Amino acid sequence: MKKKHTYSLLGAVLGAAIAASGCASSTEQGAAGSSSPAPAASEAAKPAAERTMKDALGHEVKIPANPQRIIGSYLEDHLVTLGVKPVAQWSVSNGKSVQVYLQKELNGIPTIPSDLPFESVMSFTPDLILVDSAEQVAGDKYAQYAKIAPTFTVGSGVNNDWRQELLTVGEVLNKSAEAKKALENYDLKVKDAKEQLQKAIGTQSVAVLWVTAKAVYVPNEKLSSGDVLYRDLGLTPPDEIKEISKTATANWNPIATEKLAQMKIDHMFIVNSKGVTKEELLKDPVYAGIPAVKNGHVYEYDQSASWLYTGTIANSQMIDNVMTSILKK
Repeated sequence: MKKKHTYSLLGAVLGAAIAASGCASSTEQGAAGSSSPAPAASEAAKPAAERTMKDALGHEVKIPANPQRIIGSYLEDHLVTLGVKPVAQWSVSNGKSVQVYLQKELNGIPTIPSDLPFESVMSFTPDLILVDSAEQVAGDKYAQYAKIAPTFTVGSGVNNDWRQELLTVGEVLNKSAEAKKALENYDLKVKDAKEQLQKAIGTQSVAVLWVTAKAVYVPNEKLSSGDVLYRDLGLTPPDEIKEISKTATANWNPIATEKLAQMKIDHMFIVNSKGVTKEELLKDPVYAGIPAVKNGHVYEYDQSASWLYTGTIANSQMIDNVMTSILKK
């Protein structure tokens, strides 16, 4: 699933969930769309001179010495990690859905549509535009954005490595030391959590399901939440996720009902976007044979959690969720 398609899926699902829940959290999200812009640079920003850097698509981009009005749609996790507030934040569903897990830091930052319409970008008068993949600047989009402000494409792939993205954003913003330190701290957190989980549950299988009104999705074991659970924490995926991951390129992939019913999951996380309670959800016979359901090892999170995203902050919050749910910490 290309990032463009990921945005569309998130928009459709989150939009439907908002309607079903009566616009839950609308107060917080509404505020995010109505307040005045906040400065883009952190107070601790170091003095720097204008530099020319080559982006992922080979463009020679003049990076301002100290950009104050940055647009970095879907790169907000990295920006917040580096102590930088963008002038606008990613959103879908006409600004109703934002990355809720970042709102402690981004509350009050206006929203911008995920597809970055030319007029919307121009209205924020940015002095630096960061885009996370070639998909966002397909066609003549790059040329349009470059007329507004220096435009730097961070990655060329569909699913860029989030660690490298953070390092690249850090380099562009003259915050390489902060980016490296954030990764060091994350790796220490991973190491500690992995050791505790291995002692507690060993090779018991763990899975996360994203349940929507129309389908149930599981992550690729190498991407998104799968990357955190299986690569970072070393947890054991069910056979069905291993099988799907052999050919899947999407972050999240639909799983057939018959496959879902066969899954041997010992610890099951549910990202509930269906608009029903966990109890109502688990009444569906498809879940009856899953060991986690039988043994009371089902842990529910809603769409405000970070499970659908990736980055230092998103992944750290996922690890906190895992530790709280499985180890009761």
